[in-house]
Amino acid sequence: MLTYNLTNTGSDSLYEYLYKCIRNDILAGNIGAGEKLPSKRAFAKNLGISVITTQSAYEQLVAEGYIYSIPKSGYYVCDIGEGMSVTKGQKTGKSPKSQNDILAEKQEFLADFSSNQTEREMFPFTIWSKTIREVLSDSQMELMMNSPCGGTMELRSAITSYLKEFRNMDVSAHQVIVGAGTEYLYGLLIQLLGNSLCYGVENPGYSKIANICKSHGVSYQYVGIDRQGVLVPELERKNVNVVHTSPAHHFPTGIVMPVSRRYELLSWATKEEKRYIIEDDYDSELRLTGKMIPTLQSIDVSEKVIYMNTFTKTLSSTVRISYMVLPLHLADQFYKKLSFYSCTVSNFEQYTLARFMANGSYEKHLNRLRNYYQKKHDFIVKKFDTSEMKSYFTIHEQDAGVHFLLEVHTKNPEEFQRQCLARRIRLAPLRRYYHGDEIENNIFVMNYTAMGQEQMEQALKIMTDVIKNKIPVF
Repeated sequence: MLTYNLTNTGSDSLYEYLYKCIRNDILAGNIGAGEKLPSKRAFAKNLGISVITTQSAYEQLVAEGYIYSIPKSGYYVCDIGEGMSVTKGQKTGKSPKSQNDILAEKQEFLADFSSNQTEREMFPFTIWSKTIREVLSDSQMELMMNSPCGGTMELRSAITSYLKEFRNMDVSAHQVIVGAGTEYLYGLLIQLLGNSLCYGVENPGYSKIANICKSHGVSYQYVGIDRQGVLVPELERKNVNVVHTSPAHHFPTGIVMPVSRRYELLSWATKEEKRYIIEDDYDSELRLTGKMIPTLQSIDVSEKVIYMNTFTKTLSSTVRISYMVLPLHLADQFYKKLSFYSCTVSNFEQYTLARFMANGSYEKHLNRLRNYYQKKHDFIVKKFDTSEMKSYFTIHEQDAGVHFLLEVHTKNPEEFQRQCLARRIRLAPLRRYYHGDEIENNIFVMNYTAMGQEQMEQALKIMTDVIKNKIPVF
């Protein structure tokens, strides 16, 4: 029976400390691949803690890919693979828009499940305006000075403090580059890394990455994914140098990359000097189940991970403030090669956000936002779990963030989408995010950030009515 001393957990909650103890034993090889862990009840009794605590620790380990569960059997340790030891030392273009997509662009919606916008009520207008007034009063001299190319030191320092406390990333302000949107930062990266490299774009994935590569005249390859994330053998086969991925919550599939695939990916990057991983952590703050998934950057010891994040998900889609964290050697190169660029975010926004973060307002806002999205999540999941809707819909990948996949039990997903669109319900089919051969499936990507509970309830009623009365089901 595993035994840990839980008398001195530091600042960690009990389940976080237990999770870290088990994880560290797995990484150290003290608990081998395939080994069965104690049952939740037996483990809790042995440690003198609650079953809920052991269950929470196990669930976090499952989410990160350290262990897996077998119904009515128990929890077992995953095979992390040999890549861990190393890291410790085409076609182009986009599929044409369908008739449903074209029609959707011309109307307003009762509910838009394809939108990444946030509700107006969730922006902290009162605190933000108060912070702006304070900045205008206290920082007039700084506001009128040109910002360094990487952004103001105040904002970059606030970001590093946040990353240290909440993402376990020990980085310096020198490594942080602030810019107006991740697309702009991606363009800077291409200039920094060089036009001779080949960039990997996940398929399915974020379509703008291919467009950015195309606009900069660099070569890129689409790389397939499986249930664990990007396929590393394809990176090798297609001679990719730099790959863009979102391991904490893949877009659009919603999968979480397990630790075994993370180490395999890091191992791939260490094999050649000019290989890098761009880690897009676009909505990690909005994980609703368990603690946030650790970043690739936090386990990278070879300076191969370029970390990117944005405030558009947590503040507003119109707040165009993003940042990247470069490995130290790339940060040095950036200032030598690209320091002639001006920072594209105004001083007024930078100093306001810096103070908003430093005084604790951002953390309070995140807590409020997560609670709000948790209620919306629970509401929509409960609705789909009713006996009537269960026979028509199945939810997949619901726990990692604020979008999930919805499988519609229909033989004609195009007609289902068209019928919903006619009733002002906009849906985003998963096939839209694939490149190449037409993918036929009955799965939709459902983002629920842009609508209130009343809108969602109306939308789900309409969707049920559509499939129940209009569309043939399986």
